[in-house]
Parts: sequence; structure tokens; C-alpha cells
Amino acid sequence: MIFFKRLAYKIAIPSFLFLLSIFSPAHLFAQGDLMIYPKRIIFENLKRAQELSLLNNGKDTARYVISVVQISMKADGSFQTITEPDSGQNFADKNFRFFPRAVVLAPNESQTVKVQLIRTNELTTGEYRSHLYFRAQKEQKPLGQEIADKKPTSIAISIVPVFGVSIPVIFRIGESTTKVEIMEKAVKLVKNEKPTLNIKINRTGNRSVYGDISVEHISPSGKQTKVGLIKGVAIYTPTPSRDFQIPLDGSKGITFNSGKLHISYFEPTGDKIMLAETELFLN
Repeated sequence: MIFFKRLAYKIAIPSFLFLLSIFSPAHLFAQGDLMIYPKRIIFENLKRAQELSLLNNGKDTARYVISVVQISMKADGSFQTITEPDSGQNFADKNFRFFPRAVVLAPNESQTVKVQLIRTNELTTGEYRSHLYFRAQKEQKPLGQEIADKKPTSIAISIVPVFGVSIPVIFRIGESTTKVEIMEKAVKLVKNEKPTLNIKINRTGNRSVYGDISVEHISPSGKQTKVGLIKGVAIYTPTPSRDFQIPLDGSKGITFNSGKLHISYFEPTGDKIMLAETELFLN
């Protein structure tokens, strides 16, 4: 899962500068004009270095500054930046390095960023996570120049969106003790509204999990129809659970008052490794 923050408005007033920050989750690896692949870096199987590909798909040349941020996940999937790890959380920033730390990309130009593990020999068992944050730097004129032609008593307001996107860097020491379970299943049916499946996914153990949630309706006669899908769902350590509301597709005549729902949470790899699955009987 990608976390991004948008430095949304810059209001320029003589002698004052205000900067507002908004934080929200995202499941895409593109934000603004910057595309990043892959959208997660996971160090496993003794791998010590990986590469990211950056692409500017905008119309203007842009400069992107890369830094590290620490992020905590809440039960509703929202994020907040932190400076100290939560209980059961380990930061990874002291054990990896990356270069370059800033790139200038012309339109449709790409650049590779290398991420390399360092000093991991003495770490204890567990998962370590920090996030690389990519922030676009727009060309800005000096504040005095922007208001030079205005009267001293006037107020100059400039709204300049500045976008940032972050991706997790994760490495793990030792064996996994992680278990996942789908809990508290219920279908919400409200007249004139789209049916919704409410679930809670519990995570225990020493690793984060990441995957897709798929929902299939199985009729009393055994006919299977996919009615819901959410891609790129992460539950980061140490968050114990996440709540989800999944819109259900009733366009094929399914009323969700008979049969059952098969709910699965799986890693989106070629083998589709199952993390958890369950069924909800409808009546």
C-alpha cells in the first residue's frame, strides 16, 4: 500500500507563510505526475539491494526530493506520521540507504533509485519498516518578487498543490509467526443503496500482511459469481486489525438474501497465496 500526503495549499501573505498538510491513504503507485514501480520494497531471500523506477508522465520538467518518513497505521486504514515507533514496531531507516536522494526528470523521462540494506547482522528477530517519501519541488519565485507589483496593504493568495507519495521499505529477520483471520462479517442492505459487506481482518504475529480481498456469491444451486474486490490491502505491524466496507455488485440479479458469500484475502502473486478465507451464509 502506498501512503501519500499532499501539501495542499500555500497562502502567501506579506510577512507570513502558511502551509497545510493533509494525510490520506492511496493504493496507486502514481500521484501527481510521478509514477513509481514497484510500489513496495520487500527484502527477502537474502536479497541485499533493489531498484525503483521513477517516471515523470507530466508535461513539465520536475525535481523530486527523496526522504524517509515513519508511518503508523490505524484500524480504519488511515495513517499518521510519527517520530517514535509504536509498541511492537521497528523502524528500518538505520539499516538501509538509497541513492540518489533527488532526481530531475524531463517529461516522459525515467530514473532508477537504488535501495541497499546495511548493518543488519546484529538485528533481533522481527519486521523492520520505514517509508521512502517522494516530494515534487515546484519552481518558486521569491516571495518579494511575487508581490512586488502589488500595493503594500494588499493580500496575495497563491494556491500551489505540491504532491508527495511514499512507499514502504520492509525487511524481516527470522521466521514468521503471523496469522490472519476474517472476523465480524455482515451484509448491510439499505433500500436504494448499494449493498455493502462489512468485515474485520485480524492480524497477529511479527509481520505485516498485504493482499487483495475477493468476494464471491455462491447461490443455493452452487453458481459462483464475483461480487466484490479490493486490491492492495495492507495491515502493517503492529496494527492488530483493520475494518473494511466492501461494495457488492448486484447487477447480475443477486439480492444477497440467499446463498452464501465466500470471502478470501490472498497475496496477489502468481500462486495467489491464501492469507485467510471464510464464508457468510445469507438468509
